[in-house]
Amino acid sequence: MSNPERERIDAVGKPEDGLAQASPWYRWGPYLSERAWGTVREDYSDGGAAWEAFPHDHARSRAYRWSEDGLAGLCDAEQRLCFALAFWNERDPILKERIFGLTGNEGNHGEDAKEYWWYLDATPSHSRLKWRYHYPQAAFPYDDLVAENRRRGREEPEYELLDTGVFDDDRYFVIEAEYAKADPDDVCIVVRITNVGPETAPLHVLPTLWFRNTWSWEPGAQRPRLSKRGDAISTGEMVLQAEGQPPQLYCDNDTNAERLFGVPSTVTYPKDGINDHVVHGAPTVNPATEGTKAAFWYRLSVAPGEIVELRLRLAPEERGFGKAFQQTLRQREAEADRFYAALTPEGTSAEDAMIMRQGFAGMIWGKQYYHYDVARWLAGDPAQPPPPPGRRQGRNAGWRHLDASDVMSMPDPWEYPWFAAWDSAFHAVALAHLDPAFAKYQLLLLCREWFQHPNGAIPAYEWAFEDLNPPVQAWAALQVYEIDGRRDREFLHRIFSKLVLNFTWWVNREDAEGNNLFEGGFLGLDNIGPIDRSHLPPGYSLEQSDATAWMAFYCLNLLEMARELAAHEPALNDLVVKFLEHFALITEAMGGQELWDEEDSFYYDKLRGPDGEATPLRVRSMVGIIPLFATKALREEDFQAVRRLSKHLADIPEEHIVHDGTGGRFVGVGVAGAGRVRRILPHLFDEDSFLSPYGLRALSRWHAEHPFSVELPGYTASVGYEPAESTTGMFGGNSNWRGPLWMPLNYLVLRTLEDYDANLGEGVKIEYPTGSGQLRCAREIAEDLRQRMLSLYRRGEDGRRPAYGWVDKLQHDPHWRDNLMFFEYFHADNGAGLGATHQTGWTGLLAELVARPSDRTLREARR
Repeated sequence: MSNPERERIDAVGKPEDGLAQASPWYRWGPYLSERAWGTVREDYSDGGAAWEAFPHDHARSRAYRWSEDGLAGLCDAEQRLCFALAFWNERDPILKERIFGLTGNEGNHGEDAKEYWWYLDATPSHSRLKWRYHYPQAAFPYDDLVAENRRRGREEPEYELLDTGVFDDDRYFVIEAEYAKADPDDVCIVVRITNVGPETAPLHVLPTLWFRNTWSWEPGAQRPRLSKRGDAISTGEMVLQAEGQPPQLYCDNDTNAERLFGVPSTVTYPKDGINDHVVHGAPTVNPATEGTKAAFWYRLSVAPGEIVELRLRLAPEERGFGKAFQQTLRQREAEADRFYAALTPEGTSAEDAMIMRQGFAGMIWGKQYYHYDVARWLAGDPAQPPPPPGRRQGRNAGWRHLDASDVMSMPDPWEYPWFAAWDSAFHAVALAHLDPAFAKYQLLLLCREWFQHPNGAIPAYEWAFEDLNPPVQAWAALQVYEIDGRRDREFLHRIFSKLVLNFTWWVNREDAEGNNLFEGGFLGLDNIGPIDRSHLPPGYSLEQSDATAWMAFYCLNLLEMARELAAHEPALNDLVVKFLEHFALITEAMGGQELWDEEDSFYYDKLRGPDGEATPLRVRSMVGIIPLFATKALREEDFQAVRRLSKHLADIPEEHIVHDGTGGRFVGVGVAGAGRVRRILPHLFDEDSFLSPYGLRALSRWHAEHPFSVELPGYTASVGYEPAESTTGMFGGNSNWRGPLWMPLNYLVLRTLEDYDANLGEGVKIEYPTGSGQLRCAREIAEDLRQRMLSLYRRGEDGRRPAYGWVDKLQHDPHWRDNLMFFEYFHADNGAGLGATHQTGWTGLLAELVARPSDRTLREARR
């Protein structure tokens, strides 16, 4: 049977030529963020207080400069024209046009969305998309959520929307939006509303079409126009039809300066005109039925249990809602079923298939339009008041070359609606199963000249482009290359040349002593230690176990890339030797006693004071596990062949020899030799230390009874075991990774074990769990870790999904329990989901674990 969705994806050209140019099916997609307020891009304050500079209260009235947001949003690949839904229950003080949440300073655990919505389905070409939202019939408790979370301390749980009582007696609407493309520019839209409550309830539904404001920033810029054309809203090139001929409301996507700033607005009917007209009956919509923002206005009265279906269509011309409309919906759903059935390995349970499909759907909905011209942002716009002078030397001032206007894979459409470099690498690995061209595009994009710094640095994320993320791009590129069939050497060559520049930048900038022991600061693990690694006391430096190991890992993956390319381009053999030599130097540096603790059999960071004396920070965390990623198990004869190329790779120490029980000898080459690997693994696989029922903790449970502290000038820094949200205010109070379980490092440990298995096979056994007396090979341990990670979302014998904790409605209510939220991280002891609710970016790796159970499976499929 044909698979039309796969055919669309396989026909994609090179997205770097422009997403819509690569395939017309990409022209329209779910590229509209769930939040644009409170971002760095919209912050024009003097002190860089992004959350306060553009709060939620401004969002309905103030035109965004850089991007737009909305509910169940669609837009074109350049975000010129946007579509989203808005609702009103006749009790709320404002239209529900966007997801509400707490700012980083309001939440007792940082920023936090306070609503319930899900991404239920999506295909890579966006030929089918499905979104779900639960809207209370009572007044939305905005003030209560802010006040109660502000009252609670970091030691207390977050106060959620379900806790407020607005869903009591099931008084809410289930709202689903389904999109199906009849062709690349023809989107059939169905909005289904179900009244779950016991009484008839009113609901206003306002499907909204608007232009992103591109005219307020340049003098004389042309303003586009929406207008009423019969029963449709017309742009001149596209029309939005609505079945049933509902009234049309028009205003302009311009700031209501009078409401916000007490000065006259530049337009008569500003951005919040539709809101004020619907909620308050104000004369704030244009009677001439034209503007830059327009909505249809459905006024419904929905009986208990009733399902109301609204139909709309966005297309170049009016095409109606007849038989072809319904056929498109059915056809695209069937194609999506075939597409995901082909991705699902034989023998996969229905529940795992659902986890995979919803995980991938979240990743597709996480593709967002990202717009940020740093030089223009720093200087201000010609048609607007200039920013405060201090901004010119403030945040991101060293990244004036960065000029982004593209569709990117975001970590979370509400909490993290901006790219993060190392998140993107993990996204690409998962997305490669769906859409290899887009996955490659994401990796290459951050290495393009308008992203990568001229000095070779790769931008971390918009809050601080100069921060460092773990350099995992080379690893991710190799994974994508492998998943795509090891055939696109052009991609490998392109990204290799850019990553060589980035590697050189690391060597030149992050090895202060020139001793191949690297710094790096944050590296995504800031709150896992006793001190803020990006802000050390004056005169102090930190030699980081993870930074040095990440660099060895980086070196190893660039070495593998060079070897793959040199097989066809012999001139690259010089780079094979170069990375082999550098790998040997880093290995030698970590192979000594600098960061290794012989007594504890663990790697620790070392804090070096002004007097030159180094203090080991004896924290048993993932910082000391990362060296495992930069270790390879090679057959002895293969090692000797590699060693002949190197001047610095030493002969085989006995502790690096592994015997497979059948006479075979293997060499553990890398940061942690075989002897040290054997001594680290008992920590990692100890259920009283790192190993939890759901994967691997970020911090050893050993610290529950053995907290660590270190004296610094003027204060004592300490770490104790915290399996859930962090109680420290370090790094703004929102780096909650003290002890929880989170996916990226779990995933890398799993794949590292599979890499060991590739050579060691079943001849080498390891005790797992530690103290159990059970001996298993690396592949069996990796499979057990995979099962533990997936069990976060599987319903257990008690009918509960660990990720949903003790929230009964999420666990048992049929309207809630099978809609999955992919959390940022998880309680290390009970598996409850924490942090961002839609961090499908890297928790979507669970979908990848279903689609690709093991590297061995992939290798065998390629033979």
